Amino acid sequence: MYAPRVFISMVGALAVFAIATYFLTQSLSTTLIETVICAVLLQIGYFIGILFLVWKERSARAALLNQDAAATSLRDGDKVTGLSASNLNRSEPFNP
Repeated sequence: MYAPRVFISMVGALAVFAIATYFLTQSLSTTLIETVICAVLLQIGYFIGILFLVWKERSARAALLNQDAAATSLRDGDKVTGLSASNLNRSEPFNP
């Protein structure tokens, strides 16, 4: 969700909503109140959408870390200080 695009889309949706509400009610005060309520609801929806994306990313990273930890279960002698031995067992030749 790219924020500027979302805000521009939100302003466009609010403008269309305000115009439609004014034509339906013929009341400027009702249009203003309902448009503000609509703006608040749109912001709540945007906030919930961002929270969902952050939660989904966090879950994906946690699953990836758990998968990597399970895949690189080390024996006692396989650990080099700070590096796992699986990083050293590559097929390409070492080029300094």
